[in-house]
Amino acid sequence: MHVITTTEELETTVAALERSAFVTVDTEFIRETTFWPELCLIQMAAPGITALVDPLAPGIDLASFFRLMADEAVTKVFHAARQDIEIVFHLGGLIPHPVFDTQVAAMVCGFGDSVSYEQIVQKVTGGQIDKSSRFTDWRHRPLSDKQLDYALADVTHLIEVYEYLKAELEREDRAHWLNEEMEVLTARETYDPRPEDAWKRLKMRVRKPLELAVVQSVAAWREREARERNVPRGRVLKDDAIYEIAQQAPRDAAALARLRTIPKGWERSSTATALLVAVNSALDLPREALPKMPKHTQSPEGTGAAAELLKVFLKLIAEKHGVAAKVLASGDDIDRIAAEGEDADVPALSGWRRAVFGEPAIRLVRGELALKFERKKLVVFEAEKEA
Repeated sequence: MHVITTTEELETTVAALERSAFVTVDTEFIRETTFWPELCLIQMAAPGITALVDPLAPGIDLASFFRLMADEAVTKVFHAARQDIEIVFHLGGLIPHPVFDTQVAAMVCGFGDSVSYEQIVQKVTGGQIDKSSRFTDWRHRPLSDKQLDYALADVTHLIEVYEYLKAELEREDRAHWLNEEMEVLTARETYDPRPEDAWKRLKMRVRKPLELAVVQSVAAWREREARERNVPRGRVLKDDAIYEIAQQAPRDAAALARLRTIPKGWERSSTATALLVAVNSALDLPREALPKMPKHTQSPEGTGAAAELLKVFLKLIAEKHGVAAKVLASGDDIDRIAAEGEDADVPALSGWRRAVFGEPAIRLVRGELALKFERKKLVVFEAEKEA
């Protein structure tokens, strides 16, 4: 099977793809030992065109590929696009646009919460995908024909899947639903998070503002260090070590060495020296500059039961509209609507979700809607009309 390994052939292929209204795209990568994913293979297809590109080929320039990703006249079709977009952003400094994510589109079109790509392909095309090459080391060269067949199948099947889902969205008048989702997916901040926000990924195990300040400072330091060294965050410093450092507040190497989460001798390294700078910068903050602890408000009595009722209601709404329930509302959305009502600042109460689920859910919370069994089925009714 032919693989593109030169800049000239890639330019020619991209020129042909640029004449299509859409191109399906997938990437194979490795990231187990790095912070940034290492791009190993690019697959693209359009009606009548297929392409496999070796980004590891000596001397190949991917500029034309990135030009295609930025071409507003060509829709880029991915399945589960986030990691593919992250790769394009990191290597090309741009976000592909416009984008159509078939995973999201399938959930909007009623394929369920956890449907796999293989299941979508089987339902839409009747075809089967051989996943035996899924765990390939894509850095290894040469790649076998079996591996390349597997890689290319993802984008060739994706053509028919895209055309089917696009037609379904238009038939159901839901194209604007997907467009809202794609705006979030293609937002630059999704792929360029601030190191200062890295602490938000951690579980809150702190009790005081000073501990939170240390967590924030150390997490930001670790994020920058991991990016610069291109290693996983845990390779720089484990999460448990961040929590212990916040609680014990070591100001010097001797104090750092006494922590159980710090490997023996590591406190004498240059990395540990940089870490201690981050720790001390937080410990030296004046009281008025310390971060405020996140508020944990007590949920009103009965909130748990209200949340359970909303989950049932969510399932009914999802079935009625043929939409995956988790696309409409997350568990956190449900809990917060149960506790805060219309004041809840959650995705379920904005955009198309509000019209489909959020507004009816608020009416249920207000007592304007109710549920009842009717002919062995659970139905929604106007509470005031039943009174």
